[in-house]
Amino acid sequence: MGFLRRRWRALSGVAALAAVFTLVPAVGVFAEQKASFDPGDIISDDSFFNPNSMTQADIQKFLAARPCKPKDGVPCLSRYRVDTPDVAASPERCTALRGQRNERASNVIARVAAACTISPRVLLVLLQKEQSLLTAPSASGYQKATGYACPDTAECDAKFFGFFNQVYRAAWQFREYTVHPGDWRYRIGKNSIQYHPDATCGTSTVTIANQATANLYNYTPYQPNAETLAKPTGPAGACSTFGNLNFSRLYNAWFGSPLAVRFAGFVPACLIYTGGFGCEPVRPFDGG
Repeated sequence: MGFLRRRWRALSGVAALAAVFTLVPAVGVFAEQKASFDPGDIISDDSFFNPNSMTQADIQKFLAARPCKPKDGVPCLSRYRVDTPDVAASPERCTALRGQRNERASNVIARVAAACTISPRVLLVLLQKEQSLLTAPSASGYQKATGYACPDTAECDAKFFGFFNQVYRAAWQFREYTVHPGDWRYRIGKNSIQYHPDATCGTSTVTIANQATANLYNYTPYQPNAETLAKPTGPAGACSTFGNLNFSRLYNAWFGSPLAVRFAGFVPACLIYTGGFGCEPVRPFDGG
């Protein structure tokens, strides 16, 4: 499948996630307790952009360890395989990818993470946040895996359906936000961010601390309100949205604090594409 090369501006909504998963809590993954959440600092740049946080073997082992109850006769993600296409390099965003037949989902995640310099942990959390794909996969979930091109106020764009397509486009989009931050609505600094797609639910000013957090808001443009933070597993109120809160809580439950950094005060220039396509791998990714 070919991929569009033009940029998608902030108001297009193409990368906004599906409304059904914005508005519902994630349950069964973490304890029901009041959430600790800083809306301006959801994840560190280092945690977001580190493609070497997991190898393909690490990802496969992680997927196999998730309790999984699939629907529609589909396999769990640890057993899911798909034919993938050749994808040309996208300057400043992702290096080229060569297609493979019968490729494991874990290998897709590892290769896309490496090509686009995005942490595979971020992609794993995104797959769960959007479609519960690690614990309750469905046929529809594989088609809309990362919620890419599924805006809150319209139907999903079917030309972006498919597991590989969704994983690649989400990673590509995060890179687009990063290399052209001025083209997108949410940026480092003070931003007015809604609590819900219904504007009457209100907004507040959020000081976004880093590019990684700005990326999450450009992808999922809402913050949780006080009621949502007090009841992070529901029931949902009329103005509740859970998307970015679910991202934070899932990441913390699976990988530890999303605010962690390997080297305090230092982010390699390659992680934010100062000098090209991103960082050279610290260790090779296993095929499979």
